[in-house]
Amino acid sequence: MANEINLSVKLPGLNMKNPVMPASGTFAFGDLPENFDWDQLGAMVIKTTTRHARTGNPQPQIAMLKDGVMNAVGLTNPGVEAVAKEKLPALRQKHPDLPILASVGGESVQDYVEVAEILAAGKPDALELNLSCPNVSEGGMTFGVHPEMVERVTRLVKERVNLPVYVKLTPNVTDITEIAKAAERGGADGLTLINTVLGLHLDLQSRRPVLGNDFGGVSGEAVKPLAIRMVAQVHQATNLPIIGVGGINSAEDAAEFMLAGASAVQIGTMNFYDKLALPHVIAGLPAVLAKMGASDVNEIVGQWQSNKE
Repeated sequence: MANEINLSVKLPGLNMKNPVMPASGTFAFGDLPENFDWDQLGAMVIKTTTRHARTGNPQPQIAMLKDGVMNAVGLTNPGVEAVAKEKLPALRQKHPDLPILASVGGESVQDYVEVAEILAAGKPDALELNLSCPNVSEGGMTFGVHPEMVERVTRLVKERVNLPVYVKLTPNVTDITEIAKAAERGGADGLTLINTVLGLHLDLQSRRPVLGNDFGGVSGEAVKPLAIRMVAQVHQATNLPIIGVGGINSAEDAAEFMLAGASAVQIGTMNFYDKLALPHVIAGLPAVLAKMGASDVNEIVGQWQSNKE
């Protein structure tokens, strides 16, 4: 039965052969391993782009944990002009049939609008508004924790670009459903959740933080139950399709996210441990779905049942 299972997923702007894609930043602007077949991906998500080039936060920017990764990279990128004129066209030329999701960052409302407009000219298939990065001093999570700001940024971007817009949500809030509903009011076409959880890791000998930026975003296996809980809550609270992300290490993890309400998934941290994590998850999905009694990956989206019912 596994061979007969449909993995294709259609989301606004993204016509995908399967629901699996890398999380933003994982492979920069298309820097995949040489032995990696790009075209087996459901979609490609590029690193977050800002109005001007950024060198990122002080080193060290990455710390490996027992059950994940902590990072404070700080949105290092060459700036939106270079991405729109060089990176996106090169990626499109190499892989004309691969859906591309371009990630938008900014330090102000105007930044987000301008970056979105310039990126749209590079012709990605959709945009992902990074309103949730915990590693920059302005923009990012600063906007993402306020519903009114999320709604405003989303609406302004939607007014200026003719592309589907996904809003990436921060988990560092009291009630993520309020942020999700604000994005929906602003006209978002979909949601991505969750971004990293803000954390602190201290070295006992130096008594200083391990990361150069002190605080950083925790990702990987440690955050998976938190991410799945938030996906389930947002799926119940909105009518928008969800791209789930946070600690996916296997095909079983991907299916769990979809059961909670995600229509597709992104994988980030696992790529540090397994460079072929994405194709491994894709290859494993048919057997997992067959075991669940599903012949179509879309059948299981949001189909979890409460023990309290």
